[in-house]
Amino acid sequence: IDVNECTSENPCTQTCVNTYGSFLCRCEPGYELEADGVNCSDMDECSFSEFLCQHECVNGPGSYYCTCPSGYNLLDDGRSCQDINECEIRNFTCTSQQTCFNIPGEYKCLDPVRCEEPYLQINENRCMCPAENPGCRDQPFTILYRVMDMVSGRSVPSDIFQMQATTRYPGAYYIFQIKSGNEGREFYMR
Repeated sequence: IDVNECTSENPCTQTCVNTYGSFLCRCEPGYELEADGVNCSDMDECSFSEFLCQHECVNGPGSYYCTCPSGYNLLDDGRSCQDINECEIRNFTCTSQQTCFNIPGEYKCLDPVRCEEPYLQINENRCMCPAENPGCRDQPFTILYRVMDMVSGRSVPSDIFQMQATTRYPGAYYIFQIKSGNEGREFYMR
């Protein structure tokens, strides 16, 4: 008569399966059977692939879970991270004069545009140099400020924005140039 080792002595650390004349040890999901055929040790799922989680994989007993950096939420798939738009959910500390601008993982408070002499402020993002002012002779007629986000992972080169000159002012000529912020030569104009 077969002796059921699983009920009499149960040598396995997790699951014991009786076989005719012997027994087998099995491990719960997330564990693997050690070389002795009896003990189970935790499997480090995170070491199998760096693509299990979008940000960081944390191994736990018998399983793993994914975490996201500060400023991101873990999506329902349990592995992908999505940026929290603090400006949209009104979770920011900008003053009433500042504008909230969402950036990946956080936000920035942008101060309002301030026109420098001899420019006059026309609206919240446009400055104009009046033609009758002698200090405006060699200056651009208007300066327009725009804030835009550039998503990483774009294929390059790619167009970020387009500006178009108009013939609204006869005899005017146009010069387009990158005034600052291009010290690393990441941007160019065409």
